[in-house]
Amino acid sequence: MLDDLLKTLRVIALPTRTNFRGVTVREVALMQGPQGWGEFSPFLEYDDNECRPWLTSAIEAATVARPARYRDAIAVNGIIPELNDKKEIESLMRTFSGAKTFKVKVGRNLTEDVVRVARVFSNAPKAAIRIDVNGLWSVEEALTHLYAYYEEIGPFQYVEQPCATVEELRELKRKIKIPLRIAADEAIRKASDPFAVDLTDAADVVMLKVQPLGGIQRCLDIANHHGLPVVVSSALESAIGIEYGLELAASISDLTFDCGLATGSLLASDVAAHEISDGKITLGQISPKLDGLDVSPERYEWWKNRIMRVGALLK
Repeated sequence: MLDDLLKTLRVIALPTRTNFRGVTVREVALMQGPQGWGEFSPFLEYDDNECRPWLTSAIEAATVARPARYRDAIAVNGIIPELNDKKEIESLMRTFSGAKTFKVKVGRNLTEDVVRVARVFSNAPKAAIRIDVNGLWSVEEALTHLYAYYEEIGPFQYVEQPCATVEELRELKRKIKIPLRIAADEAIRKASDPFAVDLTDAADVVMLKVQPLGGIQRCLDIANHHGLPVVVSSALESAIGIEYGLELAASISDLTFDCGLATGSLLASDVAAHEISDGKITLGQISPKLDGLDVSPERYEWWKNRIMRVGALLK
């Protein structure tokens, strides 16, 4: 199966609008099968073992029919990376047309982070605000920083992965004295077995990312296992990868929160455009165009070899 998909391989490079997690050009590998395009786009630093679920998802997307949908449009949040320029923040926020929720990346500098969140809040005072820490804080840092946010800005919808480990999240939940929801991302996504993670008294929300967790069916199984509200989010994919995330979100019966699937706004160019209207993206509207986006022959071979190595681990 993978051999057939590799015959259709295209590797493309998509520049970003801003520096996002150190990424200024997003390389993605695309393969076409009987059910459409699948995307394989683990970040360059990931080792072959960590790439396994990403390839499983790509193969599933290309070869397995999409599940039934409960909805045809998905409400999405805007996302603000580690920017602090007022005009840049305002310009980026305008691209998330009608978004009622914003997620703000924080965690490295409390003063700058509070300013960033405050600017988002001042531009969208009626929006729900989430903050994403990517596990950068200790428990004591989380307590100090979350009290500071609460005092300066007020309550937010949830904080995503404030600390790295489940044990730390549980300790934070026990110690904090303000209303707080915690969303688990890396605690699930980076686990060797997401089903073995015990989120009791540690998290209130589970983040689902279709590629890192191994495809739609595995995400649905993980959500069912943990029994918590979920947020479907992206891993800075192309529009093809985002469309598969949208299919995951559409297949969840009880979708409580807006989803983090508007990251196409962070790309300066893409294979297609997902239009955001009244804070929602409608499924099935893209028509990918890949010409002019291909990487060099050397980068193509690098990705092809990577896929073959990872594919050998799936056998």
